[in-house]
Parts: sequence; C-alpha cells; structure tokens
Amino acid sequence: MRFHIVLHQPRIPQNTGNIGRLCFASNTTLHLIHPLGFSLTQKELKRAGMDYWEHLKVYEYASTQDFFDTHTQSPLPHFFLTTKTTTPYYTAPMQTGAYLHFGREDAGLSQEILSAHASYCYTIPMQNNARSLNLATSVGIVLYEGIRQSVQNFHLPFV
Repeated sequence: MRFHIVLHQPRIPQNTGNIGRLCFASNTTLHLIHPLGFSLTQKELKRAGMDYWEHLKVYEYASTQDFFDTHTQSPLPHFFLTTKTTTPYYTAPMQTGAYLHFGREDAGLSQEILSAHASYCYTIPMQNNARSLNLATSVGIVLYEGIRQSVQNFHLPFV
C-alpha cells in the first residue's frame, strides 16, 4: 500500500471516478467520507473509473468523526490539502502509507478540520490569482509528490 487518499464529502462523480483510477494505478487506498454528492452506482463514476473500480481498495465512512475514530491509532501521518495556507505541499515530510486529505470541490476541508490540524496543512501554489485546481488534478499532484519522496527517501522501486 503506497498512500491513503481521503476525500471529505466529494460532490462530483467524475472527479471521484478519476481519483479511483489514480488510486488503483498507484496501489493507493481511497477513503470516502459521507455525505457524498452522488451515488456510488452512478454511471458517471463508473465511466470515469472505468473497469478499475471493482478492483479498487475503497472504504466509506458515515462522517468525518467516524473516519477519525477508525484511524486514530494509526502511527502514519495525516496531511491536509487546502487553499487556506501558504505552506507548499512539497515541503510535507511524506512517507509511504500517509493519509492525504482533500475537501469538497465547492468548499474544501472544514475550518474545524483545518484548525485541529493546522501544522499539517499544505497547499498547491498557484499563480494568476487562480482560486483552486480541479480535485482530481490536485490529488494527482500531491499523491505523486508523496510517491517521489518515498522512492527518493527509501530507495524503493515504484513498481
């Protein structure tokens, strides 16, 4: 298992499907925190995830509290991606197995989560006054930085 992608209340099935495909391709686990803005049976989700979805390691949680209650004993770090900080994602000390948290497409992570984990919040730097990036794009950028760091730091082959 490389990493854990945690999506807090995702809204757009195509984003989640694309992220599912990315997780499958990188041997990463996907965690979905409800409420979702779609049904996991929607054709848009399946189309974006293609035939990989059935082989994906995916877990669902009724709420953010449910997720944290399940994963509080984990010694692996949690990193929270947001536009509400200035610390670049590539400075995060990622290691294999880390949890990478992403918020809703329309609202990001809640202020409660950001405040509780302020020293573990990171952003993807943007220029030209861009408000944000697509969720699937953001997950890809940060996940592959984590893979790059883990390969570089531990001399593990990616494949």
